Amino acid sequence: MGSGKSTVGALLAERLGAPYRDTDADIVAAQGREIADIFVDEGEPYFRDLEREAVRSAVAEHEGVLSLGGGAILDASTREVLRGLPVVYLSMDVEEAVRRVGLNTARPLLAVNPRKQWRELMDARRHLYEEVARAVVATDGRTPEDVAQAVLDALELKAA
Repeated sequence: MGSGKSTVGALLAERLGAPYRDTDADIVAAQGREIADIFVDEGEPYFRDLEREAVRSAVAEHEGVLSLGGGAILDASTREVLRGLPVVYLSMDVEEAVRRVGLNTARPLLAVNPRKQWRELMDARRHLYEEVARAVVATDGRTPEDVAQAVLDALELKAA
C-alpha cells in the first residue's frame, strides 16, 4: 500500500516496451466505483473475491507488466497463480508510507490508527510477499525511476 506499484509498474512497462495493466484499475473500471466505496458498500470479502478474479484474469490474458493491489497476496490461490512468475515485492517502512500517502482514511484498511494498522498489515503480509517474490526491492527514499531501474537490475532485464 503506497509502495509505488502503479507508478513503478507503468515506468517498467515503458522501459521494456511492454503493455501495462493494474488489477485495481481493472476492478474500478468493471465496478464503476472506487475501491474504498466497494469496501464500504459491500465489505472486504466481496472486494477480495473481485480481486482474486481480476488477478487470475490478468495473469491469463496479459503479457507485460502487471501491478496487483497490496492485499491480493492474501489469497492462497492468487499466490499459486503467481508462483514461478517474475514477481517483485516493493518494500518500504512505515515512515516512508506516512511520507508518501499520509496514511489517510482514503485507504479503507487504515481508517483508524493508521500507523498501527499499517504495521499490523505488513506484519501479516510481508512473509506472503516474500514467499512469491523473485526479488525484493526497497523503495525507501528512492524515486520511482530509481526503483524501476532497481527492478530491472534485480530481474536481470534490459530496457527496450
